[in-house]
Amino acid sequence: MKKSFRSKLLANETLIGTLVATPCSEIVESLASLGFDWLFIDAEHGAFGPEQIVPLLQAAHDCPCLVRIPGPDEAWIKKVLDAGAAGIIVPQINSIEQAHSVINFAKYPPLGKRGVGLGRAHGYGKDFASYLESANDDTVIVLQAETQAVLDCIDDIAALDPVDAILIGPYDLSASLGHMGEITHPDVQNAIQSVKKACDNQSTQLGIFGVSAENVTPYKALGFTLLTMGVDTIFLQSAATKELETLRNA
Repeated sequence: MKKSFRSKLLANETLIGTLVATPCSEIVESLASLGFDWLFIDAEHGAFGPEQIVPLLQAAHDCPCLVRIPGPDEAWIKKVLDAGAAGIIVPQINSIEQAHSVINFAKYPPLGKRGVGLGRAHGYGKDFASYLESANDDTVIVLQAETQAVLDCIDDIAALDPVDAILIGPYDLSASLGHMGEITHPDVQNAIQSVKKACDNQSTQLGIFGVSAENVTPYKALGFTLLTMGVDTIFLQSAATKELETLRNA
């Protein structure tokens, strides 16, 4: 039987993904064919709504996708999971109460209160029964640590069993701590270490985002396993800039 993405995550496998910021199926399809372990579909900052999630997931084929939703919103969580995402990434978590809400919205009873409806995730009804049997075990919940407020309750949040990973947003975290963009500032690094300690104590997986492999590599060495490297738009710009400069200077 094929292992679910969640089972790989909980088994401490290193899972490398990249962030998709544009609602373009062709880009998703291209990236999914390159061997990434997963794709980070960014519906928080990306200029698209829930109606564009299904085409992006269809384009990914067998490559698991985690969708970052705009916030801990029940409607978004239901739509994304019913669309067939492997799980959700939830930003701007600032309290244990918000974390509990996300769990309630994402898990079916008895673990939560997720609404039941037909969608792509269960073959539009054809595989409904089997999906209900495995959904709680297979659905990934990733909460982001990116504010001072979450640092104050990170031990409690990391201890919640249905929370599979904490993903650090280093840029938002740096801004929250008064050091916008200075992700190497001692205060920011100390905050990252606080999150790491809380997750290590609870065997909760750790994730982080970086704009390049160079940025992410040090965290891989520290035991972070849910790794997001690069952004589709940056890949495009970097490659185009390099080729343009080469031709201009020829």
